[in-house]
Amino acid sequence: MKLFRLAAVLAVLAGPAYAQMPNLNLLQEGPGKTPEEKAADAEREKAYKETLKKIPDSKASNDPWGGMRSDPPKQSAAPKASAATSASKKRSGTAAN
Repeated sequence: MKLFRLAAVLAVLAGPAYAQMPNLNLLQEGPGKTPEEKAADAEREKAYKETLKKIPDSKASNDPWGGMRSDPPKQSAAPKASAATSASKKRSGTAAN
């Protein structure tokens, strides 16, 4: 009976430790690709890229709420250039900071 309890305690304690061990596979998954398989992959990739080039670009707006808005959003006015230059002229004449 003591042996059974000892085995149960060890199993309970060893379970979490075993679960934390990483799954290492030191053997290769399989052999490398043959030249024929590499050529087939390259041809498949080339055909895929050519197919992507045939897809037309979408020019229409993809705005599902576009019909619900009454007015387009307004742009903020750009600051005047003359005000910026006049401020720099005022500061350039002072000697003290």
